[in-house]
Amino acid sequence: MMTHSGQKPYQCSYCDNTFSQKCNLLNHLRTHTGEKPYQCSLCGKSFSQNVNLTNHMKIHTLEKQYQCSHCDKTFSLNQALKVHMRIHTGEKPYSCNQCDCAFTAKCNLINHMRIHTGEKPYRCSICKKAYTQTSPLRIHMRIHTGEKLYECTQCDRAFSQKCVLMVHLRTHTGEKPYRCSICDKAFTQTCQLRIHMVTHTEKKPYQCSHCDKAFLQTSQLKYHIRSHTRGKPYQCNHCDKTFKQTSNLKRHIMTHTGEKPHKCRHCDKAFSQKYHLMVHLTTHTGEKPYQCSHCDKAFTKKSRLIIHLTTHTGEKKYFEKHHKNHKNTIKEKHISIYKNNDCLNNLKMEIKEEQIYIKKCEINNPSEPKIETKEEHSNTEFL
Repeated sequence: MMTHSGQKPYQCSYCDNTFSQKCNLLNHLRTHTGEKPYQCSLCGKSFSQNVNLTNHMKIHTLEKQYQCSHCDKTFSLNQALKVHMRIHTGEKPYSCNQCDCAFTAKCNLINHMRIHTGEKPYRCSICKKAYTQTSPLRIHMRIHTGEKLYECTQCDRAFSQKCVLMVHLRTHTGEKPYRCSICDKAFTQTCQLRIHMVTHTEKKPYQCSHCDKAFLQTSQLKYHIRSHTRGKPYQCNHCDKTFKQTSNLKRHIMTHTGEKPHKCRHCDKAFSQKYHLMVHLTTHTGEKPYQCSHCDKAFTKKSRLIIHLTTHTGEKKYFEKHHKNHKNTIKEKHISIYKNNDCLNNLKMEIKEEQIYIKKCEINNPSEPKIETKEEHSNTEFL
């Protein structure tokens, strides 16, 4: 009788929804708790309602007799075919009353409406973080369980999400599917391409509150602000060193663990940093990606191109290497810089096969910057 009278005495304790029947309330509560008591005996998939399990079982027990007339897909349920056909016809019967968005299925509209209402009915039972859909909640739960279902076939790494694994695999294959339409530079992820595109607009929306500098990304601004506060919040748990960025800390930790996650697919060599792997790969491919803009010469490393460019620009750099006690000890004898008397800033120089790093001059004296060996530099942080 309550369905006729409009009475809804059963109130949800999580939100403002009310129901005329207790069973409907119990079904609704599972959207908050994430409980799925109805499990498929054939594939293990679980559902919050028995009717959903019944429909799911037809996937296993029924033939896919409903064929799409536009493509090769088949379906066990006629309703599923009807929803699929809207992909071809472009029909979107479910419209949002808050904006211009429309959808092919009602469930997609329901999920979309939560953007406007702010409703997040799917809550983590451990940390109480909430989501608009069940799928991100399931992925989030793997943070607590430590479950990593997706394993890399090229190395020992594993991931909680398939999409993260797909991005990781590109570090092995070298694939960069996202290409800039202006300068033809390519990237492994769309987010990297979006950030790069801002460099062509010359907009720097993130302004430092301490000085006049502006940046393309919030991460760059946060890192810059630490130059004012002198903050190094990332502490190594093996020693007393601290760092401004997590990436620098991760690189430093590898000096303790000896980890070399970037493996060459052509030989047995492995590297702690991706950059070193990419440089090494050129020894197999013969590729010389760094082309001189003044002549036909090309180089495997950017640092070698920088050194070569000085032959065109007239900038002179003299280095003398001395071995003292053992061959890996490099001592500075003399450096002369002739160009505007500017301090060096993050310039990497290479002398033959050994890398020498010139760090930013701290005393504003361009003739006496600090030199480090590759081994010393791996324990320090880029300025």
